[in-house]
Amino acid sequence: MNISLVGRHIELSDAIKEHLIHSIDTLSKFHLDIISVSAIASMNERKKGVSIEFTINVAGKNTIVISQRDDDLYAAIDIAIDRAQKALRRLHERLSDHKNEGINEAKLAASHSVDLHAMSEAMEDEIVPAEPILFKPQEVAEVLEKLKESNKVFEVFYDNDGKMRVLYKRSDGRFGMY
Repeated sequence: MNISLVGRHIELSDAIKEHLIHSIDTLSKFHLDIISVSAIASMNERKKGVSIEFTINVAGKNTIVISQRDDDLYAAIDIAIDRAQKALRRLHERLSDHKNEGINEAKLAASHSVDLHAMSEAMEDEIVPAEPILFKPQEVAEVLEKLKESNKVFEVFYDNDGKMRVLYKRSDGRFGMY
């Protein structure tokens, strides 16, 4: 950051220069790319006071100009630096605020990553034709033994009369049949 200090109709003492440089260094806390800061202190004999003007050049952004007039130069510097910090804070928040993303940009980003039409087609139930599996009739005792040996909860089968039956485990440990 380039710093330029100029005094018009006023002599800038070492204490004033040090105060200005220290105040300008506080502007770097916003992590913006500040190219240069120019501080012009001037004495106005007609209006009986001093004024300070800061010109802050930020890379890629507009130039920020802060002017402040006061009876005391130190007070004018402090007030102007506070105003400059407020302006830089607003700029920093505007650049780093992730909530500023509009709904249209979010929709656009989401549409690029997901094909909604393909997703809706994939979610639909699809009926796949299958060959029927022909079961031979089984005895109830045979199916009961298979059910006891397996971890299944029910077994579907045809009995000797050709009727479809369901043998199932009940919650009380016994078996039921439809």
